[in-house]
Amino acid sequence: MPTFADLGLPEAVVTTLAANGIESPFPIQAATLPDSLAGRDVLGRGKTGSGKTYAFLLPVVGRLTANPKSRRSGAFRALILAPTRELATQIDASLAPLAKATGLKSVTIFGGVGAQPQIQKLRDGVDIVIACPGRLEDHVKSGHADLSGVEITVLDEADHMADLGFLPPVKRLLDRTPRDGQRLLFSATLDNGIDVLVQRYLHDPVVHSVDSEQSPVSAMVHHVLHVDHDARFEVLADLAASPGRTIVFARTKYGAKGLARKLNSRGVPAVELHGNLSQNARTRNLGAFSDGAATVLVATDIAARGIHVDDVNLVVHADPPVEHKAYLHRSGRTARAGSEGTVVTLMLDSQVSDVRVLTRKAGVKPTVTKFAGASHPVLQEIAPGERTFSGPIVLETPEAPAQRPAGQSNRRRKPQRHSGSGGSGGSGSPGGNANGRRGRPRRSGAATSR
Repeated sequence: MPTFADLGLPEAVVTTLAANGIESPFPIQAATLPDSLAGRDVLGRGKTGSGKTYAFLLPVVGRLTANPKSRRSGAFRALILAPTRELATQIDASLAPLAKATGLKSVTIFGGVGAQPQIQKLRDGVDIVIACPGRLEDHVKSGHADLSGVEITVLDEADHMADLGFLPPVKRLLDRTPRDGQRLLFSATLDNGIDVLVQRYLHDPVVHSVDSEQSPVSAMVHHVLHVDHDARFEVLADLAASPGRTIVFARTKYGAKGLARKLNSRGVPAVELHGNLSQNARTRNLGAFSDGAATVLVATDIAARGIHVDDVNLVVHADPPVEHKAYLHRSGRTARAGSEGTVVTLMLDSQVSDVRVLTRKAGVKPTVTKFAGASHPVLQEIAPGERTFSGPIVLETPEAPAQRPAGQSNRRRKPQRHSGSGGSGGSGSPGGNANGRRGRPRRSGAATSR
């Protein structure tokens, strides 16, 4: 395996990577870097957690550093498009030490926050823009962002952008970038209209696929727990109270809110992440999970892509996803960067057939256990260790209403009391009784994306 220095990255970049504990490239990085650093268009596919973020950040930083240019107000040299605010933020966090070491400036652009600070940074001049398509298109239309000088364009999680309906604005943005610019497209899968982007915008791309889109991370252990409805929450609470970090996936926003509230009532520090929260609340809750204040994150599929938190031991599908790709993306929040992890799907009688099809299409052969009640020895095998309950998480920062673009109303919300779940209300989740038990130690960690 070649080193980062062997691949031709600047010394400042190699030194910065080493200082952050990154000393050797992942397979997708080693495969794509020679072509991307040479200016070729690259189409890269790798499973979640395979290292795609640095696979495009490193050539962007390397190429801009090798050919420095003065900044122009409103213009920039590299554009990275991402489907969600959380992913854009975490890409920027990974870029930050590299940009500092090489003197590059970046800005993140997405909705849900005020536009003026973004506009000011664009006016001051930046080298790299990390953006969600909608808000960036607003800045382009208002004349605050100029794409005519973009030398490198990156599409990250392109298939997820297609799933979310972002292909029309992505195409409009790409149409404004120079035709002879370099384009790097990275995705876990290459369907849902991705072939249209490839044919229209990539020129003679080099294709690197480091794994099958159906193969799960080999370090994952998969379980299906066949439970009845009344015992469902009890089983979930037992798993959530085990040592380490846990991500729980719910089908709906209200289901996520309800589960987070019930877990907090049970004494498990949990926060929620879904589209009904303001950007401030989403950032706050993800930060609480990353720094260990909360040991459980209850999320909708918004968190299945691009949420990179170290040491997630367990992923629980409280509601099985509809299709196999969602299962793999959700499950990929654990067993990242070579670590091990466990994935549990809770299955009711009515879901047996759907889960069987789901796991078969995902290429997974889970261990299936049927429960007669709410307890079973397999729970200790899946998540060993003492169950501890420290009480609900209390976040001091109140949720601020999302700032809306000009022309839209920003209705005042009634004050809400928070116990880490981002608000009150919401049913849509399995039932359970609220009981307080013993304390649970906090864990520390950092949000990363590699």
